[in-house]
Amino acid sequence: MSRKPNRNGSGANPGRRPPAPAKSYPVQQEEELLAFLVATVKGEGRNSLKSMLARGQVSVDGERQTAYNYVLRPGQTVAVSKERIEETPRLVGLSILHEDDSLLVVQKEAGLLSIATEHEKELTAYRQLTDHVKRSNPAGRVFIVHRLDRDTSGVMMFAKSETVQQQLQNGWQEAVKERSYIALVEGEVKRPEGTVSSWLKESKTLKMYSSPYPGDGQHAMTHYKRLQSNKLFSLLEVRLETGRKNQIRVHMQDIGHPIVGDKKYRSKSKEIGRLGLHAFVLAFEHPVTKEVMRFESPMPKAFLAPFRNGAQSSAHN
Repeated sequence: MSRKPNRNGSGANPGRRPPAPAKSYPVQQEEELLAFLVATVKGEGRNSLKSMLARGQVSVDGERQTAYNYVLRPGQTVAVSKERIEETPRLVGLSILHEDDSLLVVQKEAGLLSIATEHEKELTAYRQLTDHVKRSNPAGRVFIVHRLDRDTSGVMMFAKSETVQQQLQNGWQEAVKERSYIALVEGEVKRPEGTVSSWLKESKTLKMYSSPYPGDGQHAMTHYKRLQSNKLFSLLEVRLETGRKNQIRVHMQDIGHPIVGDKKYRSKSKEIGRLGLHAFVLAFEHPVTKEVMRFESPMPKAFLAPFRNGAQSSAHN
């Protein structure tokens, strides 16, 4: 939900007139951009319109266009401004599923960090979303609620205030109604469904593992259901009862079926060129409205590749 701009003039330069709004023109038929402008924009000659294109004063459906021969389609809108049009920066590896005054729910692609590390400071979900909220509210901030590993894709949530962040984190078990993943794992999982329960600890090398001793670490419980399998791979729906660091990755290794591409947890397969883990569904009670909200991110098509037409695998190459 975008906020309305401040209209009281505070902070504005009283000696400067605001720029004239861009004029919009609907496209009725397919034709090249320059020809459309010549026929549609009154009071401007062909050379003047060429200069306006070159200066970035023309946009199509909100995106600046400079090519004379850009092909317009019926239903598009061309805007012509007296000044250079500033485009909203695009989010990289990220799309917004829902935004309101309290929350942002996003879909993250594999390869994007949730939050900065000592090696990656700029291109993170957190950094991009911070910039996004500041564009409509300079005092705006975002707060991490939970994380997805860099190579895990799917749905995740950010708070817009520390109060909402704490409320969600402190009542996570009660707030979250469903949190499920799709996992592509090595080998044929024989059981149609099962549960893995263990106590997770972190080694000195920052690798999580299941302790052999009950009560030694953080309790973690993972439920899985087999969706599809062959001799080399299985596709599972995985539901978390607890949300520990690397929980699914450790538990899949524990049952002898590491997640495809997960070298850290003994996977030998590079079948799909990425980690075979995707945050499929996140459903939760909104901390302010108390409405139950459910968001689903489609399974990556690559996860089905090992099952098409009896495809041979490179699992042990």
